[in-house]
Amino acid sequence: MEPTQVKSDKKKVVAVVGGGLVGALNACFFAKRGFEVQVYESREDIRTAKVVKGRSINLALSHRGPDGAEARGDGGEVACLFVQIVSQGIPMHARMIHSPDGKQSPIPYGKKGQFILSVDRANLNKQLLSGEKYIADGAKEHISVDLIVGCDGAFSAIRKQFLRRSRFNYSQTYIPHGYMELTMPPRDGDFAMKPHYLHIWPRNTFMMIALPNLDKTFTCTLFMPFEEFEKITTGDEVLEFFQKYFADAIPLIGADSLKRDYFRLPAQAMVSVKCSPYHIADKCVLMGDAAHAVVPFYGQGMNAGFEDCVVFDEIMDQFNEDLGVVLEEYTRVRVPDDHAIADLAMYNYIEMRAHVNSKWFLFRKVTFTRTRYHQAVKRWQWQDKVINRGLLVCGTGAVLGGSYLLFKNPPNMDKVNLDVEKMWNRLVSLGTS
Repeated sequence: MEPTQVKSDKKKVVAVVGGGLVGALNACFFAKRGFEVQVYESREDIRTAKVVKGRSINLALSHRGPDGAEARGDGGEVACLFVQIVSQGIPMHARMIHSPDGKQSPIPYGKKGQFILSVDRANLNKQLLSGEKYIADGAKEHISVDLIVGCDGAFSAIRKQFLRRSRFNYSQTYIPHGYMELTMPPRDGDFAMKPHYLHIWPRNTFMMIALPNLDKTFTCTLFMPFEEFEKITTGDEVLEFFQKYFADAIPLIGADSLKRDYFRLPAQAMVSVKCSPYHIADKCVLMGDAAHAVVPFYGQGMNAGFEDCVVFDEIMDQFNEDLGVVLEEYTRVRVPDDHAIADLAMYNYIEMRAHVNSKWFLFRKVTFTRTRYHQAVKRWQWQDKVINRGLLVCGTGAVLGGSYLLFKNPPNMDKVNLDVEKMWNRLVSLGTS
């Protein structure tokens, strides 16, 4: 596909619908290119609001978001903005796994020196909206624009218009688990736990995580099936539940606070959204959760949204801002990656709540790069295949070696038959899994 030169003295107008994280960053990119940008947001201005409404799950900002945006910033305002954001985040170098008996075990994220950032959603949004020369607040008026960019979240009003069109694929899935947030206050003026970790309490069908904040608190998020949330109806039942599964967290959160805050708000739902294509001709495009809402268990929802902005900006360079070509290419490039991260997020919930202590978990990490999500999935599937085949080969070798020793030194045959049968059944299950 050859780029087409588009020349015009008229300043193009872009309407960004949604003033959240992805919408605000998009506005920065378009304004940097010289577009006239209007940002439309149905909620109150987050910069002046006394109470910030909406999702509040803490964010894990990885290299995919700021690194890509800084690279596009050419040392300018966008890059400086991300430097400021990074300075206000708390680096988490590893996961800290809390066992039921209170034992803590760290699992590093990557190589030495690599980390992800714990970032407050509201503060990050305010920072992205701080560039007044980039952002114009929307007004209730009819305007003519060259491009509409739908960044209005998982329940996007812009995406609803896509549903009226033929050959638009769309699916949404609510998972049976909800989430509830609790706060772990500072202890003696400092963090109640080690701050440079993402703390996880994996408990098979449910789990709790805790991310550090700049005010020395931890935001604790309990993920659990709705039916389990609904079983707990009194403060005493809350304490009984936590005593059984998260006993070490009770003195850190505080028993009274725990009984009060558990009932402050009901558990919130989580939805996964997939759709394609992401564009309509050269007039409209979807980005962020409007295009691909994901459950928050891979820590890539925001990063994938930021990467949407970066990839779109790269394609704008590649095709000289010819929107007809750019939007089609953006759909072609991003749909397989965004669908892949949606699937990875679903899978990682199982990993985090059940298998995070497994030594094989380290083989399944996505590295600190901009490797495309769907390529990472292919590598992960290949690793699984290699690992399982390796287990089968090693296990078979162990059986053969053991058989030779048994031949040379025959023990009680009734016991040997039983042990070999168990081992063989295990190897068969590994080889076919």
